[in-house]
Amino acid sequence: MRCVRGYGVIIDVEATRSIRQAEVGSTKTMLDRVKNRFDLHTERLIADTAYGTGPMLDWLVDRIIAPHIPVIDKSGRNDGTWTRAEFEWDAENDHYICPEGHELKQFRRNYSDPNRGPTGKGTALYRALKEVCQACPSKANFCPNADARKITREEHEDARQVARDLAKTKQYEISMKLRKKVEMLFAHLKRILGLGRLRLRGPCGANDEFLLAATAQNLRKLAKIFPAPQQKRKA
Repeated sequence: MRCVRGYGVIIDVEATRSIRQAEVGSTKTMLDRVKNRFDLHTERLIADTAYGTGPMLDWLVDRIIAPHIPVIDKSGRNDGTWTRAEFEWDAENDHYICPEGHELKQFRRNYSDPNRGPTGKGTALYRALKEVCQACPSKANFCPNADARKITREEHEDARQVARDLAKTKQYEISMKLRKKVEMLFAHLKRILGLGRLRLRGPCGANDEFLLAATAQNLRKLAKIFPAPQQKRKA
């Protein structure tokens, strides 16, 4: 379900199976449908970590929608060495720079065969020179168990970095508080309106139940936002 910020009014419903791929896909469907149906452009999307995948973040950034979403990041290391976040990314020259100032490149020469060169797809691997790492005074922090440091970069890393940068802003903190209010709305649907268990079968039946429950929830919300006018008593 999709809600309007501030009022908690549900403006779209899409029933899916309870798997991450289906839920992410339904979010894209609802965002496009709301824009086409109501001419509402979403400024930012507030969601939990399940939506923090590279392709989803890239889809949002491409549509100028700020992803206020925790990023799914598995680049952490448990061997005590410095993580990828310690390395500076130079987009113009397509390489990383380590804290000691050395470059980690994906390719160090031009290939005559284009199939061996950069493809621009999938995960790229950036390497430092072996002789540089061996002579580096910080080798124990970079790659104590390897001859040279290697860093992988995903295809949608630029969009993931946009989400990381947004997570440091004040607006992101506000979004996380608003997300709790939306979660309370869903809890009310489950506990008060009985959506803990569906009564109709199939995707169409589930969608009908969600739509009816959302309608009931909206009527309750709108009654508080726009109370009925009080009629004056006759003397």
